[in-house]
Amino acid sequence: MAMADKPGNPPPETRRHSSYWPAVAGGLVFLLFWQFLAGFYEPFILPAPAEVWSRLLEFIRGGRLAGHFLMTFSEALGGFGLAALTALPLSYLLARHPALDQLLTPYIVGIQAVPIVALAPLLVIWFGFGITSKLLIAALVAFFPILTNGVIGLREVDPRLKELLTIMGAGPREIFWKLEFPSALPVLFGGLKLGMTLSVIGAVVGEFSGAGKGLGYLVNFARGSFDTPLIFVALIILALLGISFYLLLAGLEYWLMPWKRQR
Repeated sequence: MAMADKPGNPPPETRRHSSYWPAVAGGLVFLLFWQFLAGFYEPFILPAPAEVWSRLLEFIRGGRLAGHFLMTFSEALGGFGLAALTALPLSYLLARHPALDQLLTPYIVGIQAVPIVALAPLLVIWFGFGITSKLLIAALVAFFPILTNGVIGLREVDPRLKELLTIMGAGPREIFWKLEFPSALPVLFGGLKLGMTLSVIGAVVGEFSGAGKGLGYLVNFARGSFDTPLIFVALIILALLGISFYLLLAGLEYWLMPWKRQR
């Protein structure tokens, strides 16, 4: 029996909405603590929330925020899409073919071990200061969590169920769509959510290495002019962008896996 069917248990929708309140309360506590700490420092070291809010409104009214936001948004989303398109098929091949896994895994781990902040300048030299280098950096950061979780998710499928479907006459395509893919979805979404939030970091690292627009560029610019409230504006927007990406994939996960709504 599903939990919602038991007497006294609230429906799943009510439980889901009530789970947001701790996050809202945590945000309010954080703002109060920030306001308290700001009273001990000069504004150029730690501005108060009201000063950051005022700088944000000033920047929006000046029409200068949208361009920077859209650039970082495009780089992060494009990089994530590129990473997902390459990592998901490769994870299937690695999970199905152990020889290919043994051949490629050392190189994949080796590339993963190189810090992205060390690799980013090289990609900027090769592909220029435009959006291409930022897309590739964001894709590299997002690639490994998606690949790793994809391989783990596909390998965790119960082999007895595979044998059962094979005995029943199912082909590889049917086994993939009816067993492997649905079984791996929870782990796959874990990697996708991690990869999507990391793609924001990748886009910012690319902008730090050389760019004329974007939220990472904005942080660099504000640092050079000691405009601390503007640094906070850029950081808060980056955090909101990462949270939005995460919630987007969480919503897609909720829609694709109706059985999780009953938990």
